[in-house]
Amino acid sequence: MISTVLVANRGEIACRVFRTCRELGISTVAVHSDADADALHVREADAAVRLPGAAPSETYLRGDLIVAAALAAGADAVHPGYGFLSENADFARAVTGAGLRWVGPPPEAIEAMASKTRAKELLGIAPLAGVTEADLPVLVKAAAGGGGRGMRIVRALDELEAALKAASAEAESAFGDGEVFVEPYVEDGRHVEVQVLADAHGTVWALGTRDCSLQRRHQKVVEESPAPGLPAALVEELYAASVSAAKAVGYVGAGTVEFLVAGGRAQFLEMNTRLQVEHPVTEEVHGVDLVALQLAVAEGRTLPDGPPAAAGHAVEARLYAEDPAAGWTPQTGVLHRLEFPAVPGVRVDTGYASGDAVPVHYDAMLAKVIAHGRTRAEAVRKLAGVLERAVIHGPATNRDLLVASLRHQDFQDVRGLDTGFYDRHLDALARTPDGAGHAAVAAALAAAARGAGRFGGGWRNVRSQDETREYDGHEVRYRPVRGGGFEVLAPEGVRVVSAAPERVRLEADGVVRDFAVAAYGDGTVHAGRHRLTPRPRFTDPRERTLPGSLLAPMPGTVVRLADGLAVGDRVEAGQPLLWLEAMKMEHRVTAPASGTLTALHAAPGRQVEVGALLAVVQTEDVQAEAQEDQTV
Repeated sequence: MISTVLVANRGEIACRVFRTCRELGISTVAVHSDADADALHVREADAAVRLPGAAPSETYLRGDLIVAAALAAGADAVHPGYGFLSENADFARAVTGAGLRWVGPPPEAIEAMASKTRAKELLGIAPLAGVTEADLPVLVKAAAGGGGRGMRIVRALDELEAALKAASAEAESAFGDGEVFVEPYVEDGRHVEVQVLADAHGTVWALGTRDCSLQRRHQKVVEESPAPGLPAALVEELYAASVSAAKAVGYVGAGTVEFLVAGGRAQFLEMNTRLQVEHPVTEEVHGVDLVALQLAVAEGRTLPDGPPAAAGHAVEARLYAEDPAAGWTPQTGVLHRLEFPAVPGVRVDTGYASGDAVPVHYDAMLAKVIAHGRTRAEAVRKLAGVLERAVIHGPATNRDLLVASLRHQDFQDVRGLDTGFYDRHLDALARTPDGAGHAAVAAALAAAARGAGRFGGGWRNVRSQDETREYDGHEVRYRPVRGGGFEVLAPEGVRVVSAAPERVRLEADGVVRDFAVAAYGDGTVHAGRHRLTPRPRFTDPRERTLPGSLLAPMPGTVVRLADGLAVGDRVEAGQPLLWLEAMKMEHRVTAPASGTLTALHAAPGRQVEVGALLAVVQTEDVQAEAQEDQTV
């Protein structure tokens, strides 16, 4: 029997495993980097061991330090979670070699499926070789790892060489293995997977299907179980292929077999030899605890002959600290408030609590919100409602995009439910939700009410000029009125029912709405579900930059520069100049204009803050002006 589990991971998945361990009476040990010293998973564990440093390569990817931590804390088992070292056969061997129980598949099974090329060979699937025009489009893919890293879509043969090189470089940086391969890219295919669970006695379960087609940058955003609209015969085919794959490598534990489904046919993608981020939808539909079953299998117990029957439908949405309208740019900062309404059938898995900081070093996911209902429609509606009413104060998030996605008619009708969903609909889904203008009015009046409270009221017998405030392009003009309160001059048609520092009630078109308002020291204001940024009254001189300056769009690490890039080069607008890695994603930084690269302040390995000067591209117009200035 396992008595103490160390989770070789952080954040949400560590908290998730700890929850089951507490229910089973198993003690828990957390590991943490310096950036995570006060993280929720550390606070929830019975004991914690520091991994000095902040970067994953110094901490959560150091298997030797994690094994030493387990021994020092008296743990007798290690659960790898997902990501980091969860699919590392050498780490699994190091754990068992130290006399610890490994809560995962045998190292040999991990090795067999770790390389996507070797996995396909094992299953008799020939890789694509000698790409021709007829094969296009194709997908260049890292043989090791996952999460969308080391992947490039190629639609023209002359793009293939560059895509191979870029994908290999990213894979080498992310996984320490630069091997890539090429496979056919199926346009508008559905990403469907099967959850498998196997014991050491030969029993293998296929625990239903999941659809994970709503993705951004090859990373999943919304998942559900069962995958809707699949023919029964195809489902049985997916089950048989998944069980066959697990048995072929002597699999033990929880794993996932992934397919691309298009035209009624399934194409094998890979097998993930670990628990998946989206495992809760399977748990909700089948009424199981997959972590508890992982622990039971690791203790050598036997599974029943068949899995529990499915009941109802479950949908999961991943809440990220990111800005979808700005290329999914990850966000950092203090998460001032994170609260979800309590609704029957809704579960929240998170690694954050109100007041926690979102660091730059790790994945941008804040929480997973999972809704279960008797039908798909019921689960989808319930999930959208909980997300809409959640209180999320801090960095920008994808909350509004999630709500809009769940309510999009194509998603609800299972029409166009494929990996190209966001390519087609992102512009519409990423729009600011209705009501932002009235939210700006509420923010302005709450700020005025705070000022009135400090300075003894705003109305004077000799009226001063009207007050003006601006939030994200929404200009608000108002003035105090005799007897207290305010009159809104712009936008028109808004009547103030009441205004206090933390709550404003407005009437427009006969409809009264309340706005809870909160302002924080970092400058952000939240009014209702709207996150607003006030326009400063005076420009900070430090914000002035030279024309053509290329600034870091986010805090991160420079991972590489474009081949041969040097000061004095001619560059074109939109040309990739360098790549930043932030929050487990790689971001391409392009030339802001066509011209000459006159300065380059980035080098591989350099860590930069948001707004840091990376390079300067001087356009011909600016160069001409400079020459004129010199001749005058």
